[in-house]
Amino acid sequence: SPFSVLGEIVVNEVNFVRKCIATDTSQYDLWGKLVCTNFKISFITDDPMPLQKFHYKNLLLGEHDVPLTCIEQIVTVNDTKRKQKVLGPNQKLKFNPTELIIYCKDFRIVRFRFDEAGPESAKKVCLAIAHYSQPTDLQLLFAFEYVGEIYHNPAKKVNGIDPGGGGGGISSASSQQTPLFETYSDWDREIKRTGASEWRVCSVNEGYMISTCLPEYFVVPSSLADQDLKLYSYSFIGRRMPLWSWNHPNGSALVRMANIKDVLQQRRIDQRICNAITRSHPLRSDVYKSDLDKCLPNIQEIQAAHIKLKQLCVNEPFEETEEKWLSSLENTHWLEYIRSFLKHSAELVYMMECKHVSVVLQEEEGRDLSCLAASLIQVMLDPYFRTIVGFQSLIQKEWVMAGYQFLDRCNHLKRSDKESPLFLMFLDCVWQLLEQYPAAFEFSEVYLTVLYDSARISLFGTFLFNCPHQRVKESTEFAISKNIQLGDEKGLRFPCVWDWSLQFTSRDRLLFHNPAPCVQNGAVKTFKRSKKNYSSTLRGVPPALKNGIISEQEFLPRRNSLILKLKPDFLQQTETQSNNMEQFFRDWFAKPVDLHGLILPRVSGTHIKLWKLCYFRWVPEAQINHGGFITAFHRVSLLADEVDMLNRNLRQYKSNSSLQGNCLELDQSRMYFRAGSLSDTSGAPDFLSSSFPFSPVGNLCRRSILGTPLSKFLSGAKIWLSTETLANED
Repeated sequence: SPFSVLGEIVVNEVNFVRKCIATDTSQYDLWGKLVCTNFKISFITDDPMPLQKFHYKNLLLGEHDVPLTCIEQIVTVNDTKRKQKVLGPNQKLKFNPTELIIYCKDFRIVRFRFDEAGPESAKKVCLAIAHYSQPTDLQLLFAFEYVGEIYHNPAKKVNGIDPGGGGGGISSASSQQTPLFETYSDWDREIKRTGASEWRVCSVNEGYMISTCLPEYFVVPSSLADQDLKLYSYSFIGRRMPLWSWNHPNGSALVRMANIKDVLQQRRIDQRICNAITRSHPLRSDVYKSDLDKCLPNIQEIQAAHIKLKQLCVNEPFEETEEKWLSSLENTHWLEYIRSFLKHSAELVYMMECKHVSVVLQEEEGRDLSCLAASLIQVMLDPYFRTIVGFQSLIQKEWVMAGYQFLDRCNHLKRSDKESPLFLMFLDCVWQLLEQYPAAFEFSEVYLTVLYDSARISLFGTFLFNCPHQRVKESTEFAISKNIQLGDEKGLRFPCVWDWSLQFTSRDRLLFHNPAPCVQNGAVKTFKRSKKNYSSTLRGVPPALKNGIISEQEFLPRRNSLILKLKPDFLQQTETQSNNMEQFFRDWFAKPVDLHGLILPRVSGTHIKLWKLCYFRWVPEAQINHGGFITAFHRVSLLADEVDMLNRNLRQYKSNSSLQGNCLELDQSRMYFRAGSLSDTSGAPDFLSSSFPFSPVGNLCRRSILGTPLSKFLSGAKIWLSTETLANED
């Protein structure tokens, strides 16, 4: 049965439906049954799919399924009456629809025709989809239904996995777990890992007694007593006390702080917090404050840019936008905002790395822009966060536990005016770094894209709530209403998105891995944190400045700076500091990159690119057969697999082990694409394209690709990234 998820029930269905594959012809349409469940919309067909060959499968979703939380807008059409209507959750439909168009949050457009279906049945299924995809209450999201079933039927599990685990789950052999930072011990381990000896785990918010939008445990300067923290908390917006994020090996700390709303107490409390941060620095270095609200785009601007980007990417007919493509892309401001975040994060990296000062990220509520900036700084500075488990722990620490409002920002309930894709922008910024330094990361861009998609699947609790307290409060209320005994549990345990085996087979999860991350001596070098990695860029200790606080204005950049945001009114001292900063960046880019140390973004126009795999994967006109990142991924995988095979053969030769033992090792290849044999010289598989593995070969409810100007131009471009190009890359 396609409905294998526990708690999933069929709400409505209609037979004799056509799924449109191309907009200008019906010859490729698929016949089948359209089903609405309380989890997804599903299209079930027995038709052969000559134009749609899927090469990867989500275990929770069929090939044509869309999770309800991924639906953006539902449009019903009646051809004969020339009517169309956008369906809200409780609206009536006065005409029988002949067509249903579903606009998805991942930029897909899915179209169904009801020419042969019963008109009343078609109307009912459209209304059911509209109703179930736009719930009025958080507890109506599917995760609650699933968890309720789990607690009433503890023997049942989805795909054999318990809910709530933090498993790294990337490969079956991986025993590493992703720290969820729900416990005292996770924070304590992070303090020890980063060597933050003058910081401590604070449990003053246990039971969410102080702030409902902070985690129960967080890290503060050792010199701040719990009693003082309780007192200071009243002065902060949302009672969000300063949160420690990370420590540099040189002792500089990264701290997040909400604004102080009590104007009379502002200077005094601000000074005390900064003094405590200074005392936690082994060199008693100064504190540098960055007001993110003043120097980065706000959430409304980011949302507006995302809407324009979506309109550009899903525009039909796509080829008509070709002539003005670059100017249209620039007018979205999306890449400009990506550049702003990367620039500003690089500036703050300089302050910690070179000036040895602690950095405080200040933001009104401290739970939007600071999530993104804090995460980017850590990805640049700490190679641990460029591993899969490390990156997942970073998202847990700086987004999930720090109170990023996933429910509102992702608009899971379809009624929030607070929607803004900051999490997507973060993944895009990380993709820019991955694109520039692929070997510095353990994961691939497929992993980043799948992670973005997972935020749109309402089974997982990870990206469902505005804060940890909301999960506890809402799930406790739900448990009481369903007679679920919680025992000592703090709320219900939802499936964790880091349990990737819920969604993908072990083979498909191999696509998450960079095939050759920092290969050294023929083996994958493990990412380790050591002070040695940072030593090449350390400079002198900064001079003590007044009150131990460096204001942002004292490090303003020059007008022609490529790294920093432009600001007016420069002073002579500012010019000197800016020169020092630019010299630091020039020196860094002039040296070979230590992929196990600091990485910095190149931010000039040509280096910031559109993340094509994520935004273009459903646009057949933009697909390049045998092109895109997957071409290089495929070839590097084959080379890495050949190296592995040679190593296995060498070990076998030395130990005279049996042939059977070697076959067993071959089955455990860490590559998605395998060399087969050392004499295998076959080219790339026919199904590879620039949208692999997300889009099938052929069209997805777009106009047919043959004959478009772009397709004619690309017909000769068989390989986007050749081995010759690779050889010439840095």
